[in-house]
Amino acid sequence: MAARDARNAAQDPTNKASEQRLLWNQENVRDVAESVGILKINDEALRTLSQDVEYRIGQVIVESLRCMRLARRTTLTVQDISQALRVLDVEPLYGYGSGRPLRYGEASLGPQALFYVEDEEVEFEKLINAPLPKIPRDPSVTVHFLAVEGALLNCVENPTLPESRAHDLLPKGPGANPALAALSGQDNPNFKPAVKHVVSQELILYFEKIQAALMDDTDDAEVQRLREAALESVSSEPSIHQLIPYFVNFISTQVTHHLDDTFVLRQMMELTNALISNEHLFLAPYASPLCAPVLTCILGRKIGVDNGVDALRDQYQLRELAASLAGQLARKYAESNKMLRPKLVRTCLKNFLNPSVPPSVWYGAVNALAAAGGPDVVKVLLLPNLKEFETSMLLPLRQKTDSIYVAEFESLVGAIMKAVQSLAGEDYPWVNGGMNGYSSENEANDIKTFIGNIIGDRVVQLGDHKLNQAILDARNYH
Repeated sequence: MAARDARNAAQDPTNKASEQRLLWNQENVRDVAESVGILKINDEALRTLSQDVEYRIGQVIVESLRCMRLARRTTLTVQDISQALRVLDVEPLYGYGSGRPLRYGEASLGPQALFYVEDEEVEFEKLINAPLPKIPRDPSVTVHFLAVEGALLNCVENPTLPESRAHDLLPKGPGANPALAALSGQDNPNFKPAVKHVVSQELILYFEKIQAALMDDTDDAEVQRLREAALESVSSEPSIHQLIPYFVNFISTQVTHHLDDTFVLRQMMELTNALISNEHLFLAPYASPLCAPVLTCILGRKIGVDNGVDALRDQYQLRELAASLAGQLARKYAESNKMLRPKLVRTCLKNFLNPSVPPSVWYGAVNALAAAGGPDVVKVLLLPNLKEFETSMLLPLRQKTDSIYVAEFESLVGAIMKAVQSLAGEDYPWVNGGMNGYSSENEANDIKTFIGNIIGDRVVQLGDHKLNQAILDARNYH
């Protein structure tokens, strides 16, 4: 009997030892209930309501702390409480919008502590005698160019260069060590482009179709027509300006990795010609990057893998096409890029006078010299060096009897003659008694002495007195 009473006492929910201690004061719930007209409420209902209030307030506190941590703050604000109420789908409190954290005061009312919000008291006399705040600056709007034709301008308003930008991202301050991130297993901060280039899906599809059409080497009439249509589209389409850097990068990549494939190199030169021919595109910022693959096709020591006269003819045609493109780039963009033409001429002249390179490089260099420099470069730089070129390079090449070397010799002499004949287009003064179709003996000897016997003989055979006079006038620059 005693054991049963003890068991019932242990299971009695009103046992003080078994009651769960509540953090929320039940009297606060009773006061709220009486304020809404509920005068009588039993202890069990009061306890249940107090538990629910404690649980709900705990939810709000947890969500508020989560909002505070997401904002990377250590001080809980009114906004965090409002955001927590909004997350819990509870109507937010209105009237508490202070940007500063609330300050609570404590007042003792018997055994209980009462907290209240402290209101700062401000004296009216001190308020009206306080200095006025500074007048804000007038709003103003300024404009500047972030980038022109895809090239980021170097000005104060724009992001700095990648090197300095990457330096700015490194840790700073006393004791900062850029290697700490790597030692801790984190990635080092890298430079990220300030401007993200967004290309439409239509342009991406267009670029892929052009690539596929140009790289298809199938020997079929339909494929050939598709290739010609692709080049025609690139040379006339006005809305592909955003694809210019992608085309330039595509050309450079293909030329770099396919020096053994004459077909790919020729298609890249045809694509370059199409870009230059498009009057709607502004290629001035891309003139120098385009010159790199063009010069590779002009001055590459080994282009293609096939041997024979036919393969040599294809290679020389490729070099001649690339030389004409170098001339177009030099003429069209020399005004905006003052160093473009001198760099092209200097590079070609250096390779033309290099005896260690194959004759195909000499052929490409002389064609590029004439195309990029024009008659002035031929008169000032090419003609004074022809005799030395004949002695050290042209005569040893003529002594070889193999058909390949014979073809190279004739092609090289033909290219030099073409460059020399470009001088006849200039307006030179006439000499009394001279006329076209005849070269006097003294004139012929002077020409051979100046430019050598091989080229001199062919020039004399032309019988063009105007050309002879132009060649002899070049001796003043020697």
